[in-house]
Amino acid sequence: MDLSFLDLKDVLGDIKNLGEGEIDSLNFKNISIDSRTCLKNDLFIAIKGKNFDGHSFLPEVLNKGVKSVVIKEGMEKLLPDNFSYWVVDDTLEAFQKLTLLKRKKLSIPVVAITGSVGKTTTKEMIGEVLKKLGKIKLSNANFNNEIGVGLTILATDREDKVLVLEMGMRGLGQIENLSKYSKPDIAVITNIGTAHIGLLGSKKNITYAKCEISKFLNPKGVVIIPANDLLLEETLRESWKGRIIKVELLNIENQKESFKKDDNLRGFYNASNKTILIEENIFEISFEGFHNASNFLFAYAVAKELGIDFESFNKFDFVSLGGRNKILKSIKTTIYDESYNASPESVKACIKNLLEKPRNKFFIFGSMQELGGESEKFHKEIFNLINNSDIEKCLFICDKKNEKIYTNYLKDKKKFLVLNNIKDVPKEINKSTKKGDSILIKGSRYWQLEKIIELIN
Repeated sequence: MDLSFLDLKDVLGDIKNLGEGEIDSLNFKNISIDSRTCLKNDLFIAIKGKNFDGHSFLPEVLNKGVKSVVIKEGMEKLLPDNFSYWVVDDTLEAFQKLTLLKRKKLSIPVVAITGSVGKTTTKEMIGEVLKKLGKIKLSNANFNNEIGVGLTILATDREDKVLVLEMGMRGLGQIENLSKYSKPDIAVITNIGTAHIGLLGSKKNITYAKCEISKFLNPKGVVIIPANDLLLEETLRESWKGRIIKVELLNIENQKESFKKDDNLRGFYNASNKTILIEENIFEISFEGFHNASNFLFAYAVAKELGIDFESFNKFDFVSLGGRNKILKSIKTTIYDESYNASPESVKACIKNLLEKPRNKFFIFGSMQELGGESEKFHKEIFNLINNSDIEKCLFICDKKNEKIYTNYLKDKKKFLVLNNIKDVPKEINKSTKKGDSILIKGSRYWQLEKIIELIN
């Protein structure tokens, strides 16, 4: 953690009930907010969230032998006599102040990633590529909010060479806040899509929210964005006057002569052997799909900024996280598990990848959430794509109340089966598929489609 007792005192104030000679025992290994993973040498901060209150778990934490805690004023009654503790007005604010203090002590490059889709995959790719530099601190799974980003910063140790953070967004101001406490040196915006349009109302507002990542960026740093997104570039330049790198992926190498020469960083993707030519280097990646090759281009750009040199041929085997880019072989089918979440852009990209597969193609599609008044429009676009494809069957899962809205756009009734419960999916898909068929599973987090995968044979 690298925060001394004096550092803690500067942020949290004087500690209460500190016995004579006890100060030497208060050497905390880490900061914890989770009673389930808290260890006896951790400093536990009791944070109150929307669905939980850390103060409720103080007995559990005390049973683990922690030496001190940080609590909100008025919660002292929950602690035993003669137990040392810090009391603050707002435990979340205290947590964030400690995060900022730790960030100021770090002398390593910090990379921050945001975007409508592809954040986590891009983060994992960046982490893998940067291993050439040594130990890399990567934010866990979905540690992309104020708590997750803070915990990742606080857990960074002296052996780490680079800190890579993912930043999620639930509204205007959130990414700005995350940028404030992380102060990145390199920022990546993977794309601007329509995920969360129900929260922010327009693509322009989504763009503003994503561009907040530059608000506390190192003035000598750089923002890496996709080329050919004029709205993103124009919005970014309103708040960021520093360097911008634009990256672009083209499909095949013979397109090299068909574009105007400029300063964009370009890659050329060969889907047949999953290789990418970038500058003079060839990369073979384990992920399928043009969208994943695009994500790798961001990883290359970050690596180049940090001075990494590559061989003429490079092979990267990426381990994807649950529900993202997973290829699973069942008894008779190949399952493409993209179940973690869904936005219009990510669904279209996955369908495009599915259409490249041989044999019969099946799509288990859980309706997309958080699209607000645009939901019908975006679902219609997906249905039109399916209607005009060679997908054998689409099992579409939606709430009963919305079923009538969606079914108006299902032109080929034989191609679609509408369900209201994911429990009905395995039976239907198992009786429809044959050996060698491909199944894409994609849907909003709301549906938790990963629960049905093991039931597909």
